[in-house]
Amino acid sequence: MESKFGGSAAAEVLINGAARIIRGKREFLELLTAVILARGHILIDDNPGLGKTTAAKTFARLIAAEGGGGLLFKRIQFTPDLLPYDITGVDVFDPDSRSFRFVPGPVLANIVLADEINRTTPKVQSALLEVMAEGQVTIGQETHHPPEPFFVIATQNPVESEGTFPLPAAQLDRFMMRLSLGYPDREAELSILEENPAEAGLARLEPVLTAGEFLAAREEAARVFCHPGLKGAIADIVRDTRLHRGFVLGASPRAGLHFLQAAKALALVRGRAYVTDEDLSALVCPVLAHRIKLRDPRAQGDKLLREICLARIEGIKA
Repeated sequence: MESKFGGSAAAEVLINGAARIIRGKREFLELLTAVILARGHILIDDNPGLGKTTAAKTFARLIAAEGGGGLLFKRIQFTPDLLPYDITGVDVFDPDSRSFRFVPGPVLANIVLADEINRTTPKVQSALLEVMAEGQVTIGQETHHPPEPFFVIATQNPVESEGTFPLPAAQLDRFMMRLSLGYPDREAELSILEENPAEAGLARLEPVLTAGEFLAAREEAARVFCHPGLKGAIADIVRDTRLHRGFVLGASPRAGLHFLQAAKALALVRGRAYVTDEDLSALVCPVLAHRIKLRDPRAQGDKLLREICLARIEGIKA
């Protein structure tokens, strides 16, 4: 299907549609749009009541499915008693046909909201590993694929530790970015009090892109040009996290791939067909901070990452 939008125009339409519900958070919406255009998954780590769940529902409504309406959206409320097959699906015996049939789990949807993902055990969290990395779920001898587009938006609440289970490094590495919404400014908060967009606005929200237009924008994001010097800077930044004395765990090669893909998508979102050093500066913390472990828990990981990024960018310009 040929899109009536260019990639940047499609991204702008998506962001403007989401901004009707998520007020005063342009930068957050740009980064979230970049993630889904780059075929990534996102972890939203923030305090209760800031719109994490609403953001996921909003993007599900803004992209139209092929048969009309929004994309297939499924919410999984993670709790301590959840089991892996509650997420992936399970084979059940059909007495009429005397055979097993597959009952798909909620993970086989376009947009999966893993709500409060850290409230279930690592065993259950691991049910998402295969589908997030490979876009498939294996049950017994059969492999099942979610529809396209597919992405996971997970949320967690950082202010409570009772009854929560920290995400393992393998799970964190599947997320392209970790973002926070933060509190709205006064003007945005007044507009929220006036209209309550999470209820009234979301109910009226109509799709602004077809699935075909979104997929075309995603392909265009993958074709954005990145200069070899900037690719080298990405590789060096990722390697520096493994060598830096402040870190006991550095970023993986997957992190480097995510960094490049996110930079290309963010360039498209910002109306360019090429990556700049500003894209790297904007992304180094969202893409890498959740993947590294600090030697000193009191240290500021974001500050160290920004210093590493700045040094590598200045090295290119020198």
